[in-house]
Amino acid sequence: MTLELRGITKRFGPLVANDRISLTVNEGEIHALLGENGAGKSTLMNVLYGLYQADEGELVLDGEVRKFAGPGDAMAAGIGMVHQHFMLVPVFTVAENVMLGNEATGFAGTLDIGAARERVREISQRFGFDVDPDALVETLPVGVQQRVEIIKALSRDARVLVFDEPTAVLTPQETDELMGIMRQLRESGTAIVFISHKLREVRAIADRITVIRRGAVVGEASPTATNAELASLMVGRPVELTVHKEPAQPGPDAFVVRDLRVLDDTGHTHLDGITFSIARGEVLGVAGVQGNGQTELTEAIMGLQSHVRGSIRLGEHELVGRSVRKVLDAGVGFVPEDRQVDGLVGEFTIAENLMLNRSHGLPFVSAGTIRSGVLEEFAQRTLDAYDVRASGIQAKAGQLSGGNQQKVVVARELSRDLSLLVAAQPTRGVDVGSIEFIHKQVVATRDSGVPVLLVSTELDEIVALSDRIMVLYRGQVVGIVPADTPRETLGLMMAGERPEGTAA
Repeated sequence: MTLELRGITKRFGPLVANDRISLTVNEGEIHALLGENGAGKSTLMNVLYGLYQADEGELVLDGEVRKFAGPGDAMAAGIGMVHQHFMLVPVFTVAENVMLGNEATGFAGTLDIGAARERVREISQRFGFDVDPDALVETLPVGVQQRVEIIKALSRDARVLVFDEPTAVLTPQETDELMGIMRQLRESGTAIVFISHKLREVRAIADRITVIRRGAVVGEASPTATNAELASLMVGRPVELTVHKEPAQPGPDAFVVRDLRVLDDTGHTHLDGITFSIARGEVLGVAGVQGNGQTELTEAIMGLQSHVRGSIRLGEHELVGRSVRKVLDAGVGFVPEDRQVDGLVGEFTIAENLMLNRSHGLPFVSAGTIRSGVLEEFAQRTLDAYDVRASGIQAKAGQLSGGNQQKVVVARELSRDLSLLVAAQPTRGVDVGSIEFIHKQVVATRDSGVPVLLVSTELDEIVALSDRIMVLYRGQVVGIVPADTPRETLGLMMAGERPEGTAA
């Protein structure tokens, strides 16, 4: 099946999210879609999948103009989507998930689960997926869950498959396996749209690359293009992708965690006795597939977890048992993994968001009253220093692009004297231009003598910024290794294997 998008335009009020976008995806081709955050990629795919209706333009399948009233029409026409966040029911089996929304019935209208099992086996055997149709989804590794999503789409005879940031939750080895699956699908004649911000992966798998900027196509590129060329197309200017930093000059240990255990309200253990330290002027990167204790680690440090045992010492301060306010007052800067939920108040102005961690006293509050002049002067200076693109300091934070929202969070945390920086997924969902800027700020913080705990699911980011790397797996430390450890070794550690000679 050949997919054509001809002059697709989609408006939301005065905002033009897609501006006359045209592209073609041929049968047996992997066509990558690149663009910075907010460029219009997701809107375009939502038009393709029937979630939005285009204001102008046509969707053409094998030469026939089609209109989809919803995802059901798109799936019936042979279009499937593998979402970044899996659309699976954890307590259902693989077969039950595959038949959801497309339930086959047998005698007297009963569900024909046997037909679903057979369909899973047939597709699994054809592509070498090795998926048990009777396995509960919640018991499967993340990489296998993604295969279930692919089986689900293929079971409905999808001939065009959209992969939306498909490697976000995979180890390097699982990513390689997915690339192999995509190549098999291509060889079977499936047309694939591959959305990713990871330039390394796009160049490795794509046959053609279309770059979108500010809702419009700005060019096509070959997979032989360099990372720098692709990044420049994405943001409209040259981008420095390499992190330049001098060798660390670590001082004494400033942040020490010993035998840290974190449990939830049911008694389930999320962190199981982890121990590590960070020196002044050092970045310790925490690598691992999302969901292996990283979130609980940062929340325990910040006083956001209720059931914490062990010790977290910052200089002379014991942080276990302290409130969030007292942790912040001890000099801890925190960039949370979800800026919209934990980092910003969308209805507050930029200026108000910049004072959130200092709203209880000087320099911004005196006798319960905000010192407007002081706040405005600080906010404007910070806006300029951190290159936040906004109409002004009174703009609502919720109206900013993802990259500019993240810059506001980073600016707030780094604009005060710190004893420790905890940065969780600091560049998640931001464009390459903002990534370049945020990386420079992290390195500058390290070079000022502040210990940095960096948590990221982006292995390239961990390797580029860290001086040492700690790998977490199921709430335990697999090992702490130098930053120049081979990616293959790190990938094995992220899967829970401790390579020979690697100390815990």
